[in-house]
Amino acid sequence: MKAALLIDESPLPANCSTQNRSNHLDLEFVVPFKHRVRFSDDIAGAQFDQLLQLLDPEASEQAKVLLLAEASVSESNGAVQSIRQRLSTQASVDLVGCQTDFDGGEAIKNDSRAVEQVLRLINDSNLDRRSYVVAIGGGAFLDAVGYASAIAHRGVRLVRLPTTTLAQADSGVGVKNAINYFNKKNWVGTFSVPWAVINDAALLTTLPDQHFRCGFAEAVKVSALKDVLKFNWLCDHASQIARREMPIAIEAIKQSCIMHLKHIVQGGDAFEALEARPLDFGHWSAHRLEALSGYRCTHGEAVSIGVALDSVYSNLALGLPEQDMRQILKCLHDLSLPLWHPILDSPQNLMQGLEEFRQHLGGRLTLTMLRSIGDPIDVHNIDASTMQEAIFGLKILGEKLARA
Repeated sequence: MKAALLIDESPLPANCSTQNRSNHLDLEFVVPFKHRVRFSDDIAGAQFDQLLQLLDPEASEQAKVLLLAEASVSESNGAVQSIRQRLSTQASVDLVGCQTDFDGGEAIKNDSRAVEQVLRLINDSNLDRRSYVVAIGGGAFLDAVGYASAIAHRGVRLVRLPTTTLAQADSGVGVKNAINYFNKKNWVGTFSVPWAVINDAALLTTLPDQHFRCGFAEAVKVSALKDVLKFNWLCDHASQIARREMPIAIEAIKQSCIMHLKHIVQGGDAFEALEARPLDFGHWSAHRLEALSGYRCTHGEAVSIGVALDSVYSNLALGLPEQDMRQILKCLHDLSLPLWHPILDSPQNLMQGLEEFRQHLGGRLTLTMLRSIGDPIDVHNIDASTMQEAIFGLKILGEKLARA
């Protein structure tokens, strides 16, 4: 860590007291982080060593591990029990606790009970900053466990094993943890880099079709922002992904994960200290839609609608070519993702999401839109009448795609 100590040591004016010298210090410093991401096909079986290697095998003492998992994953996927059994027999591991009956889905984030439960488990297991919480579950579960892990001792090492396409393609590799509060998405949370993330293909096998498809909304978003070639590839293979042709789907997840990861570690604003949140294209309305639906509209479905809506707005207000806009909507449609929700029939309720989004980041409103595929632009004002036109236009365009 290097720090620059900036102290004004210039000569003082004759009429200036020496008490004012060196009372103004600005120190700039950088804290190094390492983001460890692994891709595997069978972490509970032949590739279990990938997990072991992340538990600091060079340490002089056993790695103290608390294993946590969603109930739905534990009940439907034998990987959780296999990982538990194998961790318990490793000489280098002290499995001090295991709880695999947590609720999943957005409900786990709607109050603080799960966070308090994880904090108690961390305390009762006597974990410290060099101990590990290994969390197996979907994005909402990882958010809640990640928040608890980040505030316990100001940070216990967290190893994430995402079990949904949404978490593997996006949130699982992120550096944010949060729960919902005041009926607002992610209002209470932290920035915290996970110790490691393992994207394992076998953990997706029991995922229901609806939740399997949802994750690819984030893949559409990030490729439309970042890479024309990857976006075109995703569009060309969207129908195969919707049919769960796994080699194609796994490649799409990996590409999305890497694009998100590169933005976090190379984008210069991992903890969102600046005005813009480019990876939240389409999210101002998505977060509001989730809350208005009582979280019955899943995050992936809401992001699909939000990306579609901001694409139509970008076409009307910012010159996004109509061909690009229609390609985004068709890609989402071919992935069997929604483009509309009845809540949008009352656009004024949705528009309140703009102020909530501004408050969440701070400063002036900053939204990322598109001038063309691969060419994002930050805007600071939304024309309300044009956005309402975009909402009604999206409904018509979605109905046309449904009939095609």
